[in-house]
This record gives sequence, structure tokens and C-alpha cells, in this order.
Amino acid sequence: MRTAEPSTPDGHTAPDGHAVPEGRTAPDEQTVGPDREGGRGRGAVTDPARVHATPADPALWPDIVAVPAASRARTAVTAALVRRALGRLPLRARFAGAGDVGLGGPLIEVRDPAAFHARVGTHGLVGFGESYMAGEWDAPDLVAALTVLAGHAAELIPAPLQRLRGLWAPRHPHDERNTPDGSRANISRHYDLSNDLFALFLDDTLTYSSAVFRGFPADRDRLAAAQHRKIDRLLDLADVGEGTRLLEIGTGWGELALRAAARGARVTSLTLSREQRALAVERVRAAGLADRVSIELCDYREARGEYDAVVSVEMIEAVGVEFWPVYFRALDERLAPGGRVALQAITMPHDRMLASRDTFTWIHKYVFPGGQIPSTRAIEETARDHTGLRLARRDAFGAHYAETLRLWRERFTERADDVSALGFDEVFHRLWTFYLAYSEAGFRAGYLDVQQYLFTKENPGR
Repeated sequence: MRTAEPSTPDGHTAPDGHAVPEGRTAPDEQTVGPDREGGRGRGAVTDPARVHATPADPALWPDIVAVPAASRARTAVTAALVRRALGRLPLRARFAGAGDVGLGGPLIEVRDPAAFHARVGTHGLVGFGESYMAGEWDAPDLVAALTVLAGHAAELIPAPLQRLRGLWAPRHPHDERNTPDGSRANISRHYDLSNDLFALFLDDTLTYSSAVFRGFPADRDRLAAAQHRKIDRLLDLADVGEGTRLLEIGTGWGELALRAAARGARVTSLTLSREQRALAVERVRAAGLADRVSIELCDYREARGEYDAVVSVEMIEAVGVEFWPVYFRALDERLAPGGRVALQAITMPHDRMLASRDTFTWIHKYVFPGGQIPSTRAIEETARDHTGLRLARRDAFGAHYAETLRLWRERFTERADDVSALGFDEVFHRLWTFYLAYSEAGFRAGYLDVQQYLFTKENPGR
């Protein structure tokens, strides 16, 4: 699943969003705010004694504790723009002390308008997410409210500001480029959080990508079967069976490798996550399939050998735009003549991808550093222009991802006490609640989709 920078199991996050190893404190940083030097500039509107709705440790969450200093003029302009934008949407936004705006629908309650507007005015949509993490706003039905916002994303920023977006929107940090070293760090910051955390809300297959259901609404008891259905479709697309030499790029916790080996395939599976590899190796041994499955800590660019089939599930989103050609060439180079590639990928409309691909977002800062969701056009053009692979089939099933995310989110909420018992604090819990709801809303609104692809490689000898 890729759609937003983590903290470690004890909640430690550095000021730039990078995870800090468990047991260590994040380094200090001069964050502009009311309790920092420079935060009491003329016209600042944030009260230094203000109490956050969500208590936060300033050493762990400096950008949540410290509300950006903002002049009264900037706050007033932001408030006017926000109220005008929300006032045109089918929702209700209730600002404490200032009444409601909107055409009616899901409710958003802004408990601290001054802090909310300071964050949004200073950091845009990153500030919007951070304001939720701080408890400055909430919604009785968060998914419904975010679905409205996702469905009207183009209307939230006035057209003149959209044209100037490239001048003010934050850029990706250089150290998050998906070079081999950068990819290892980026993957670790999400997938090495804690195997126990993911086990709390995933099903017994530990599969962290969209399932395929038989019907809606889906039942949690059927999630494992739906995940197997998705995996089996991919293996069928790749024609995996007895004796198939299969390369998997992106192991997860090993379920696809296990099912492929059960068909008689010989599987080499690549991952950059040490936590995932450790558990995947245990699962392979427990299944008695260690002679058929090799789980390697290896970058896709370092893969060697020739394979009859390659499968990669929701991995391309972590590759990064500049490395998409490298990724597809790696698929092509590893595939034997006559072989098949089965991919599963989250996608977004091409125009939105172009508008957002250079922007550093809340998702990058708090969940998926270095990530970029492609469009179907970008995938197909990259494969066409940089490889000899031929697109044979594409199937979209975004509604299934919305249901998958709903089940994960509900389970995560139910297991809140267990999340806390692992050492994660309330800010982390709100971060992940927002991430799962935000992602679900994207699929429900059609802002995001998910595809299964089949690419084939010609066999000149036939």
C-alpha cells in the first residue's frame, strides 16, 4: 500500500519527519512558532500558552506542537480563502466562534480556527494534515468529509494560485531520491516500523495491497480470501505453475511467494525491508517451502538471472519518477524471451500526476517518503519507450481498494489500545487514522485507482 513519514514504534520522529531509531530522541531544530525564537514576530496570532487538543511531545513531534507564526493579515486572508472554497462544497464546515459554511453534507469541525488557518496558510495541505494530527479539527465521518474534498480537489485552490503553485510548493528533499541507498532508507521508514503494528490491522495473510472481493460491502472475515483471489489473478496473468522461475520485486510479508511456491514455482523474492524479510523467511520455513523460495535483501537494480515470469505488487509507487525507466528496463532484462510480467499499481489521472509529481506532500512527510503514484499513461509510455515489453492487458478495480482500506481502518480503530501498547502515541494514532481515511477517500472519489497489468516479451525463436 502506497498513497504518505513515519515515527518508530515509540513515536520518535525527527523534525524533518525522518524516523529516529527506537530509544533515541529526535535532534532539536529551530522551528518557527510561538515558543521558539522568531515566533513572536509582530502580529503573531498564536497564543504561546495554547493547549493542543492532542497532547504531543515537542521532542517527538516538533511540527505538531509548534504552530507556525502567522501575521493577522495572512491568517485573515487564509480564513477568507478557506471559507470561500469550503462554502461551495457539499459539506458543512463548522468553525468555532465563526459559524458554518458549505452546502450541507459531511461535517468538519474546526476547534481551533486560528491554529488551523496558521498551518494551512503557511504549509498548505501539509498543514491541513498536521492540523488534524494536532486535534485542531475533526470530522464525525472522516472518510465522507475527505471524499468530498478529494472529489473537488481542483476547486480547493483558486486558479491564480494553482498557476503559481510551482513557485511556492515545497520540493522533495534531495536525500529522499530513490537511489539505491535512498530507496533503502525510504522503505525502512515505513515498512520497518513494526511487524506487530501491521499485524494488528491486516488479515492473517499479512497482505498490504488491494484485495479483490466478490461483492460489496465486504466482510472482514472474507478479507484473506479476497487477498488470495488478488494474488491468484496475478499468478494466473503471469502463467505461474510447476517449474516456473519467478522473480518477485517487493516481497511484503511473503504471501505471494508462498502461493507461487505451492503451485510448484521456484521463487526469488526481493525486498529492502529487513523487518519484512525476517518475518517472510520465518513464514517460508514454517510452510516447509524453503527449498523453493529465496527471500533476498536486494534492490531491483541489483537483481541477476533470467526468469520466466516477474510479478511486482504496488512497488512502482516507491520507485520515483526519474527511476521509472530503470525499473521497467530491469523487468525487461530479467525476463526470458516469451515471459510475462504481472504488475499491480495504484494510479492517478495523468494531469493530476503532472501537477503533483514535484511537490512534497503530507504523504511524503509522514508516511511514504520518496513515493510517487503514476498514471496509467505514464506506466504504458515508460514501458513502451524504454523496453521491448508489450502491453497485453489492463484491469482497473479501484472500488475494491476502497473496501480493503475500510476494513483496515476499522480494524486499526478497534485495536487502538493495542497500538498504544506497542509504544505509539496519540499523535501517531491520529496520523495513521488520517492516512487510512485519506487513502480510502481517494479511491471512493475516483482520485485514485488501482490496476493489474500484463506485459509480455516476444520470443524471437518462435
